[in-house]
Amino acid sequence: MDKKAKKILLETYWSAQGWKPRPISFTGEEFEYAKSQGAMFDRLSITHDAIIQDIHRWHQEVITKEQVVRAFLHSLSTRQTHFRSVLSSWALTHNLPLHTYGERRAVHANTSSCGDCNFNRLMSDDQYTDVDINVLNFERIKWGGIRLNHLLYCWLDLKLFMEQDHTAITVTPEDIAILQQMIQAIEECNEDEGARKLEKRWKDLFPANKHERDVILEIWGYAGLLVPLDIPRKLRGGSGDFNSVAIWQGEDRYSSSMLHYYFGTYL
Repeated sequence: MDKKAKKILLETYWSAQGWKPRPISFTGEEFEYAKSQGAMFDRLSITHDAIIQDIHRWHQEVITKEQVVRAFLHSLSTRQTHFRSVLSSWALTHNLPLHTYGERRAVHANTSSCGDCNFNRLMSDDQYTDVDINVLNFERIKWGGIRLNHLLYCWLDLKLFMEQDHTAITVTPEDIAILQQMIQAIEECNEDEGARKLEKRWKDLFPANKHERDVILEIWGYAGLLVPLDIPRKLRGGSGDFNSVAIWQGEDRYSSSMLHYYFGTYL
């Protein structure tokens, strides 16, 4: 990723004091430079149905599970956070059928009125008009993504991943060792420990701050690696800091089948 373009994107939204006021429009030489490097974009108008068609085609013809797993592992030692959420974006959309927004309405809409998106835990709208997708790429680069189960984010995440030079995405012995240590940390969790405790157990295993580790927990949740079991909860309540792993606890451990589905080659 071009360093100057990345700097322009990050400084558009973030300062030492935190979030900056959101820009209404994007103009000027710096924006044009960042846009030329694929780091920033004009405002986007697109429909749910067009997004679904793109994602379906990419899964059929372009993006493989092996590629996204390799990218996630590569990110562990390199701290290239923008390679992490493609694992959850792939997982959340892999089994999504080709459909239209109004084809099947959700009976109980938890995340979307679209039945297929709702079933797959995706937040989606029928129309996206004049949307700022630069902020999504900012979140992707800054922390590894925030709106992980938003259909528009998954679309952008997969699209940008396709445009990467995949020959540079390699898995090293260090990455594999980190993965094994992450798994061991889960196994060592007490039965009543929640996601926040696991985040702290991961603290010294790989280069990341608290926010980045939180995102990885969410990615593992959406990918089906950390899933609450259908048993009485030992915790008093879930954690408001999380979404996909809000009620996960140490007793749940990890899904062995999904662990081998994604990482079996490296274990």
